[in-house]
Amino acid sequence: MPEKTITPVLLCGGSGTRLWPLSRKSYPKQFSKLTGEESLFQSSARRMGGPEFNAPMVITNSDFRFIVTEQLTDAGIDPGAILIEPEGRNTAPAVLAAACWLHEHDPDALMLVAPSDHVVPDPAAFRAAVAAGVPAAQDGQLVTFGIKPTHAETGYGYLELAEDPGVFAAKPLKLSRFVEKPNATYAAEMLAAGNFLWNAGIFLFSVRTILGAFTKHAPGLIAPVEAAVDKGQEDLGFLRLDPDAWAGAEEISIDYAVMERAQNLSVVPFAAGWSDLGDWDSVLRETEKDGIGAHGPVTALDCENTLLRSEDSGLELVGIGLKDIVAVAMPDAVLVADRKRAQDVKNAVSVLKTRKVRQATEFPRDHRPWGWFESLVIGDRFQVKRIVVHPGAALSLQSHHHRAEHWIVVEGTAKVTINDIEQLISENQSVYIPLGAVHRMENPGKLPMVLIEVQTGSYLGEDDIIRYEDVYARR
Repeated sequence: MPEKTITPVLLCGGSGTRLWPLSRKSYPKQFSKLTGEESLFQSSARRMGGPEFNAPMVITNSDFRFIVTEQLTDAGIDPGAILIEPEGRNTAPAVLAAACWLHEHDPDALMLVAPSDHVVPDPAAFRAAVAAGVPAAQDGQLVTFGIKPTHAETGYGYLELAEDPGVFAAKPLKLSRFVEKPNATYAAEMLAAGNFLWNAGIFLFSVRTILGAFTKHAPGLIAPVEAAVDKGQEDLGFLRLDPDAWAGAEEISIDYAVMERAQNLSVVPFAAGWSDLGDWDSVLRETEKDGIGAHGPVTALDCENTLLRSEDSGLELVGIGLKDIVAVAMPDAVLVADRKRAQDVKNAVSVLKTRKVRQATEFPRDHRPWGWFESLVIGDRFQVKRIVVHPGAALSLQSHHHRAEHWIVVEGTAKVTINDIEQLISENQSVYIPLGAVHRMENPGKLPMVLIEVQTGSYLGEDDIIRYEDVYARR
């Protein structure tokens, strides 16, 4: 295979509500370390690396743009283009936007489109499957990848093969049809039939082939998406798609828009292990040992087929005599559920949203381009935060109408500007920022800087910020 023929396109949106409380709208599951030392997003990007791959292209939203670049940098991966969606419009417009961008920059490329939140234990086998699909993709086929089912799963769509998969070797086969998520009876029948695969939502095709498919099967998407890309604005290395044009694109999946209507389809079976980690039951299957899925400071006594996760190093989670239970503890929320009801977690999140419960969507750590912060204590007129600033990073030059702040440095050194005075504050030193003062905090060091912030005032909301200068171009 020629070098650098494939451009990975990572779809990096969504909220993963079935994995609440770990996955939330403000920090969804792809950025979490669910099964290893890297996040799912980092593992996905690393899996699509090698001499045949270009730098990964990412489609994400504005809230995640700095998380994406930070996690790729931490993994030692140089990103390619990063396209920012003004709003989520499902996978068809996202894939089309990537194809339009590539048509201008690398029209001969193959696109490997994949979600960024899947688990593939054997990356080498995955790359071999991709390589097996390359000739078909170069020959004008829309190649999808189907997973050999291991159980009668009702949470996935299926692919019916038009021919016997045999030993499920990685080679292109003919596709008969797409099957929607089935009930338990139909899922069992498909598993027994032997010619059905799980639909992994992973695709390989040439730029020209997929643009032709959209032109034929979803022509209404072409004009708004092309305009969104053509009118997009460069912003700190990102391409912000034009919001007015993007709003005119239909919200539709690539399966409905193109794949279920196309005739030039091939499927490459993949039998080396895969999970979309769509709910806590699937996480348990990936992590269980002797019937227990344990993560963090947990203690299990006489438990069976049970997932115990504590996401706080200071919170010990103890399970006694549990069977088929999921228990996940976060600093601000705890989930306890019957394993069989794992798919219903999204319904609980909907109820929490209706009640306007902050934990439904907001993660306890608020990630920013300069680092992150978390609230430790909140009172009527005060709040205590822990703030971590990356090396070389700086918060915006800002002021507040309603609060004053005390900063105590506990790790590293802070460069602090208050009105016209600039000073260095070291560990165990503190500084006071009066209400209304124009101020900025920077980390001039080579290690993360940690400080404790005590806010006092009549209103402590994050919208009480007047920005005068910001290296990240936030408003």
